[in-house]
Amino acid sequence: MSGSKFLSKAFLYLLVGILSFLTAGCAVTGTDSADQGKKVSLLFSFKSSDLDPHNGFTPLRAGVTETLLRLDEDLQIQEWLATDWKAKDEKTWVFTIRDDVTFHDGAKVDAAAVKASFERGIADSEALAGALKIASMEASGQTLTIQTTEPHPSLPSELVNPYASVVHVKAEEEMGKKAFNRAPVGTGPFKVTQFTPNTRVKLERFDDYWAGKPKLKEATITFNEDPNVRALALQSGEADIAYNLPAESIDAIEKDDSLKVESVAGLRSHFILYNQQKSLMQDRKVRTAFNHLLNRESVAKDIMQGHAVPANGPFHDRLPIGSEEPVVKLDTDQAKALLKKAGYKEGADGKLMKDGKPLTLEVITYEARPELPLMAQLLQSDAAKAGVTIRIKTVEDVDSYLKENNDWDLATYSNLTAPRGDGGYFLNTALTPEGALNQGKIDNPELNDIVKELNGTSDSDKRIQLTRKAVTVVNREVLHSYGVHPDIIVGMNKRIVGWTPGGEEYYVLTHTMDVK
Repeated sequence: MSGSKFLSKAFLYLLVGILSFLTAGCAVTGTDSADQGKKVSLLFSFKSSDLDPHNGFTPLRAGVTETLLRLDEDLQIQEWLATDWKAKDEKTWVFTIRDDVTFHDGAKVDAAAVKASFERGIADSEALAGALKIASMEASGQTLTIQTTEPHPSLPSELVNPYASVVHVKAEEEMGKKAFNRAPVGTGPFKVTQFTPNTRVKLERFDDYWAGKPKLKEATITFNEDPNVRALALQSGEADIAYNLPAESIDAIEKDDSLKVESVAGLRSHFILYNQQKSLMQDRKVRTAFNHLLNRESVAKDIMQGHAVPANGPFHDRLPIGSEEPVVKLDTDQAKALLKKAGYKEGADGKLMKDGKPLTLEVITYEARPELPLMAQLLQSDAAKAGVTIRIKTVEDVDSYLKENNDWDLATYSNLTAPRGDGGYFLNTALTPEGALNQGKIDNPELNDIVKELNGTSDSDKRIQLTRKAVTVVNREVLHSYGVHPDIIVGMNKRIVGWTPGGEEYYVLTHTMDVK
């Protein structure tokens, strides 16, 4: 009898155990089931050879890293890893670091960790060092005090830059730089699980993300510079989100009920660079001639099919820093007259010649922004009418090419000119001798003085005034020829929810992005 009771109890315990196991199993299966399909595939137009957080935008766009401050949808600076910031004097800034943030490896983010990250960035990135102008830093708990080398009222704006991402330097010391630059340890909602240079990065969510568990479980970002391939990948369902689609693909995409296109007015300019290392391009008459050969109306209307506006300067005229000058019109006769003043004569075949040599120039372009090669072709066509021969050369990595070669004449190029709604970044990086993006080696003393004064000015009205003054010089001297301010054209599958592309082009993979 007692043996029977024992067996009954044993059977009961076994049954309870089995039920508990099954219940737990069902719960796990349910969680897994809920996560099934919580993944997205994104297509970016620019390759990344590494994920160095201080020399590229991809880690921040991929949700791996974050900065102390960020921009909201109105391009106003907001807190992110820092909850507060204030200027103690004209060279001293004090930042309060959020107290509830950990890196992907579980280490706490404090002021010392942020200081170490900035020291790494300054050592590894000339562009970041020039932007932050840090003389010294002091870390105490969650308080970081930064002394700058000169009055630096725009420091908070510079800390929005993806190059100022905060990463765990101690993790790099353990991993080694090469491994770290393939899987940086940041604070963002996603961690890198696999990186194939110039091809793909795979990510999984960071469950302990400080702002809440990310909605998506996994994401894959693929790099492809061919705009038509990106459009086809979106249409075939291979990609959920595709950046920088060609304008001519929009109609076909919008006919698909499962897809939509977001055309967002951005803060970017497409323009022509002049290589001022070459004596020909040091002649303002020659640059002005090509300024008249750029058909801005046609670029906006025909090439970008209305998803752009003609530019009258580096900054969009809807911004307070935008120019009020009229847009320069296509004027072949004026261009020809200027080139004749520069010493060129028209031959029997209509070609312009000097010292027995025809005027033949090389334009560099690249396909990652699909409208730029077309802009080069349009310039080539209109230049031919003025007697100028243009050869077009398409390269993959335009920044490396322009930096490593000095035999090019012109280039079609694109920059975020006012990424934080302020012109200081572009004027410093693209138009002054120390600028990291000054590919044409521009050195204009009058502009340099204005930018120097701008860098020491904190009053917003005065900054606007100085920026406009700088733009007047840039346009008068034709240091660049600004073509259009393009929209950001992003194709999306309608199953994507909780996210829309922003004009700043920074925050792509976020913890709120989800799928239906």
